[in-house]
Amino acid sequence: MDFDLPDEHRMIRNTVRDVCREEIEPVAQEIEDQHRFPAEVFEQLADLDVMGVPIAEEYGGLGGDTLMYALVAEELGRVSGSIGLSYVAHTSLASKPIELFGTEEQKRRWLRPLAAGEHLGAWALTEPGSGSDASNMETTADRDGDEWVLNGTKQFITNASEAGSILVKAVTDPDAGTDGISTFIVDPREDDGFEVTTVWEKMGLNASPTCEIAFDDVRLPEDRLLGEPGDGWEQTKKTLDGGRISIAALSTGLAQGAYERARAYSKEREQFGKQICEFDAIRNKIVDMHRKTERARLLTYRAATRYDEGRPVTEESALAKLDASEAAREVAEDAVQVLGGYGYTTDFAPQRFYRDAKLMEIGEGTSEIQHLVIGRELGL
Repeated sequence: MDFDLPDEHRMIRNTVRDVCREEIEPVAQEIEDQHRFPAEVFEQLADLDVMGVPIAEEYGGLGGDTLMYALVAEELGRVSGSIGLSYVAHTSLASKPIELFGTEEQKRRWLRPLAAGEHLGAWALTEPGSGSDASNMETTADRDGDEWVLNGTKQFITNASEAGSILVKAVTDPDAGTDGISTFIVDPREDDGFEVTTVWEKMGLNASPTCEIAFDDVRLPEDRLLGEPGDGWEQTKKTLDGGRISIAALSTGLAQGAYERARAYSKEREQFGKQICEFDAIRNKIVDMHRKTERARLLTYRAATRYDEGRPVTEESALAKLDASEAAREVAEDAVQVLGGYGYTTDFAPQRFYRDAKLMEIGEGTSEIQHLVIGRELGL
């Protein structure tokens, strides 16, 4: 379905779609096989001025809205889950919070290079001992004069090995519960005591680095605190509302990419003297793949539109993320099935979509957590 998008949104989507088809799709499997972060692709995206789509122009961004950003994320996911994941982590998690919660000086110093695509950003919440219970963290930041001293470990941090700045959550008041969590800006290139300790080998998305990072007496000046002490958890919840829309958009792209490849193959492959799409079993599967993808897209665009209208989106973003992530995995699995033995080989894309899609049900809150969030919004 081609939605009635504003002209500017359609232009951005089509421009990114062309770049994806011409530049990214031909290397998508290669960078996965090599487990290589494709810096050159992000340089191209920076040249297109889409590394800061939802960031104001005065801070180096495109000045677009969340719907426009979702369109870009969807197009990237349509050809490469890895590139899409690094892109959305950079934008919604590492850049947008600085615009929402930072001082003018922080926006000039830290947000502008992110929005312009001079380097990637990362966001560090999860720890080795805390996943879904994200607020139960052990990373601490202790005040020492006019500095903060950061210690701890963060786990499964997208882009950390490539980042020019990382937003780190840490406990500043152990007795205050979630009101004792704060956010700090870390410069991994300059701050002594920072280390990337592991870059994980994963089931999929291996062109997007996922890292364990450690902080050993990292000393940060006062101006590295984002917002006020104790603001970190409220910032996190607001950030995740937008982040879930990002994952929903990326998931929709993964589903669309898998569906398109299965549909095309079903019209080319012949068995028993006719195209396999003429058999009920295959035709019905393709129709269901299309239905799930369109449903995910509708929920994602609704959540993005509500976000742009300034309305509460906790329920809508969780619904979109839950549905789209599960749709991505189901559609990708069906795409592998439609292609049969070929679908299981790396010469064809469905196996990559299948492996990439699984993370969408885990990152930015598992499907189980989305049920919890939605239940709370429903008063259950």
